Amino acid sequence: MRILVVEDDEKIASFIKKGLQEESYSVDVTSNGYEAIYLVETNSYDIVLLDLMIHGLGGIDVCKNIRGKNIATPIIMLTARDAIKDKVEGLDCGANDYLTKPFSFEELLARIRSKLRTTSTLSSTIAIADLTINTARREVKRGDKKINLTAKEYALLEYLARNSKKLLSETIIKENLSDMAEVSMSNIVNVYIYRLRNKIDKDYEPKLIHTVRGLGYMLSEKDV
Repeated sequence: MRILVVEDDEKIASFIKKGLQEESYSVDVTSNGYEAIYLVETNSYDIVLLDLMIHGLGGIDVCKNIRGKNIATPIIMLTARDAIKDKVEGLDCGANDYLTKPFSFEELLARIRSKLRTTSTLSSTIAIADLTINTARREVKRGDKKINLTAKEYALLEYLARNSKKLLSETIIKENLSDMAEVSMSNIVNVYIYRLRNKIDKDYEPKLIHTVRGLGYMLSEKDV
């Protein structure tokens, strides 16, 4: 999952980035409203965390601009402005959520998970065949058996599961998983796919991780 943090306070931005990366999110940071719009237009983000008081264009105008381009990426506003009129303005201009500073990082994570839920995954659990992933507890099972994964393995599996039945190239996977992008090993995705297969597919049926040679990978209960 890839998140854009738009925040002009370097300490807060660094704190948020570090915390999100520890949760296996890929994170980009900017303090400038104009750059934020450019990044949203040129990259595929799953969430935008948007401060209101930033350099260049303000957060409200950034949000209006993004929505004006018909970009539906969920936006959570993070701001010190806690007046009702500010919250109403933020939500009315296109934000999906509004969180005031200071905030609990645990609450921020919960709100991010809530926005990441698609119409097919309205709960905290993603299920594909007998594979279940509880995204709140980061718990993976096949059937009743709990499967222990490393942080990188879990991040890759959740990303594949949230995009199940979609063919994902190695480049797309690396762009959306910071842990993968920051490793210089060229075949890092292939290595972790192999490890995941050994843990979630080797002793189970049906096989869920499929390779389309030269094109990428897909998580699906049906063969591709």
